Amino acid sequence: MVSKYARGSVRPMTRWGTEVMHHLNQPVTDFGPELQTLVADMFSTMDAAEGVGLAANQVGVDLQVFIFDCPDKDGNRVEGVVCNPVIELPEGKDRRLDEGDEGCLSLPGAFTKCARPDFAKVTGVDEHGEPVSYEGTGLLARCLQHETDHTQGTVFGDRLSRKYRKRLYAEAEEFAPDYPEDWPISPMVQHEEEDEEVPAT
Repeated sequence: MVSKYARGSVRPMTRWGTEVMHHLNQPVTDFGPELQTLVADMFSTMDAAEGVGLAANQVGVDLQVFIFDCPDKDGNRVEGVVCNPVIELPEGKDRRLDEGDEGCLSLPGAFTKCARPDFAKVTGVDEHGEPVSYEGTGLLARCLQHETDHTQGTVFGDRLSRKYRKRLYAEAEEFAPDYPEDWPISPMVQHEEEDEEVPAT
């Protein structure tokens, strides 16, 4: 499936610990060219980092917007842009937790189990200010919750016990040399240069 969204420039990933990652982001009120450029850049950055979702604060922008390109439980690919997201989760007897592995592009290389509801629905508006609604199960449900959390200044480490959070940070530290400060830019450039060196057949 070819994406319906334009691509732009790859931006460096903002890491956990940076202020914009840990406070409620500003609502989107301007749906002009700057937002369109941001969304295109976010898609390119997510692609370069091989992720399934990305929030604006992960590229250092204090706005409540996220993008995603993620399969649901049945393997169907779903992509979208959500500004000013509001999440709806099952309650009571309908609430079932999925204890799957979770990672974050802003803490690259580290994964741990994080219990989340196995279904999620997000409503908001798209990059043009038009109403949107997305819902799903499996990885899509996790992605919608993870990215909405980002817009609220919550990283998934905030949802872990101290023991699991400590283990997660230790794993991230172990893999830190693989992710330079400007990641995913310089690894992408290096990969492109290596591809150019391959002789044509």
